[in-house]
Amino acid sequence: MHNQDTTSLGAGGERMIAGRYRLLSVLGKGGMGTVWHAHDEALGRDVAVKEVRAAPELPAEHSARLYTRLEREAWAAARINARGVVTVHDVAAFNGRPWIVMELIRGRSLAEVIDAEGALPPRETARIGVEVLAALRAAHHAGVLHRDVKPANVLLSEEGRVVLTDFGIATVEGDTALTQTGEFVGSPEYIAPERALGRTPDKASDLWSLGALLYAVVQGRSPFRRTTALGTLRAVVDEELPPPHRAGPLAPVIEGLLRKDPTERTSTEQAELELRAVARGVPASPQPDAAAAAATAAETVEEFPATGSEPKPAPPASGEKDTHVAAPIVRGKDTSTVVARGPGPRRRHIAYGAGGAVAVLLVLTGCLTYALMGQDGAGEEREGRAARPRLSR
Repeated sequence: MHNQDTTSLGAGGERMIAGRYRLLSVLGKGGMGTVWHAHDEALGRDVAVKEVRAAPELPAEHSARLYTRLEREAWAAARINARGVVTVHDVAAFNGRPWIVMELIRGRSLAEVIDAEGALPPRETARIGVEVLAALRAAHHAGVLHRDVKPANVLLSEEGRVVLTDFGIATVEGDTALTQTGEFVGSPEYIAPERALGRTPDKASDLWSLGALLYAVVQGRSPFRRTTALGTLRAVVDEELPPPHRAGPLAPVIEGLLRKDPTERTSTEQAELELRAVARGVPASPQPDAAAAAATAAETVEEFPATGSEPKPAPPASGEKDTHVAAPIVRGKDTSTVVARGPGPRRRHIAYGAGGAVAVLLVLTGCLTYALMGQDGAGEEREGRAARPRLSR
């Protein structure tokens, strides 16, 4: 790691970081910092350099702790050896702040693709999901949690790679002092319920975020987005999953990943099997405990034909309101925290409902800032795009 307290100027007047990284242009900005297109003078290659900044209101000692954690997690990300993980080359520090040097990915983010082209068909969504899940598996094997899986952090490169970015760089939490002073880092609409309640995240939390990402890709918007950060987090904790009526055979995978209780979510291994099946055009295989719910799922989820055309959403059952999920329960386990009409016995859940809403309010009172969303949803996308290396075309 380079440690330098000053920057120099290159031949063209550009800033030079650590004596070798010449900053060329800004790729994006967000609440946590700026991503630069830079040139590595020592190796003669273009790179992406992320300048990280703590929130201005954060006390100096907490800022220092944040930067230390960022450096440590950047090096953890550098140990991940996977095609679908952005490569971290270096950590250069000066002026008391770390600068993360990463490979430059030329392409568009998944968020930009959705904005430009709309929702993707289930098979293409499943193909992307397989690659993102492989990246998460590699990260988890290396002891790294991503904690901010969302379309803005998934890049579709010009060479056909699906690359997950921002491992542990802009998503640091866990220090009580940090969260008490305003650093609740992440994108509310992709945060797992246990994280919204202030609990320690684990691999299952990343799997929830993957489920929310798949929903957003195949539906065109995330499932729990509301007009405010508070409303979004309350929806994540308390509200039923809106039926993914465009998902076809991908619906069971999404619903299994978006179970409120992390102990009941679809496992990494099962999710991979199901995603690969859908990507091949084969209906996802039910889990062993899904026999009772398979018939219900078959009646309410119509598989997409090979042409990629969309099925019509299943009508609500007689006497039910449209606001109820038509077929959220596909493996005999309740995906909601309210009284459900689904088959099978009720399982143990995290204490959600009214108590969960109170917990969310307590978490938010001192820890949620608009650094994570800018101006709600629009700001979140801007920060997400700034927190990744890319070259605008």
